[in-house]
Amino acid sequence: MTDINIASYIDHTLLKPEATADMIDKLCKEAVENHFFAVCINPHWVERAKQNLAGSEVKVATVVGFPLGANKSEVKAFEAAQAIEDGADEIDMVINIGALKSGDDETVLNDIVSVVAVSAGSAQVKVIIETGILTEEEKVRASKLVKEAGAHFVKTSTGFGYGGATVQDVALMRKTVGTEMGIKAAGGVRDRQTAEEMIKAGATRIGTSGGVTIVQGQTISGDQY
Repeated sequence: MTDINIASYIDHTLLKPEATADMIDKLCKEAVENHFFAVCINPHWVERAKQNLAGSEVKVATVVGFPLGANKSEVKAFEAAQAIEDGADEIDMVINIGALKSGDDETVLNDIVSVVAVSAGSAQVKVIIETGILTEEEKVRASKLVKEAGAHFVKTSTGFGYGGATVQDVALMRKTVGTEMGIKAAGGVRDRQTAEEMIKAGATRIGTSGGVTIVQGQTISGDQY
């Protein structure tokens, strides 16, 4: 893989609450310079990022129900619709983890469907299942529900304290959803070797705050996402 190949998998991410306007501007500049696929930011910054990236091929991704996933479905749908109106090209939503662990698959499914429905024709939907706090059975069940709901990607993690992506989880998700869906490995991808291992296991997107470091062949230290 060349640098440009690995770069094309990366969602250059800044989701820290202390992110400033200048930091968002820098993130967008780096994304353009390094040919990353997208930036991934909190909803407040979508309009600013869209303006920064005008004329480039870099997409704007934002988060919904983040990071806990415990919002009402109506709130997640509103968040997604507003983000799309502001210019988001992709929505990274968190599932209702508690409902999944309670065995309430109907609630989990309808929750995802609510966001997919408002995003149809306007934005791709990635669904974060938070693999670090799920059993193997729950990972499989969640991935199947994401597919059933019509989302475009299943995503490993928020990167906020519950463990990040593993090669084993990516491979399990790929086995579960088949070849037609995207898989985003996020959380703890700190170097090029790990990114390549995730891609070989089936990831089609990498979420990381250290994309520049990764394409330079270095290792991120203390990265949250």
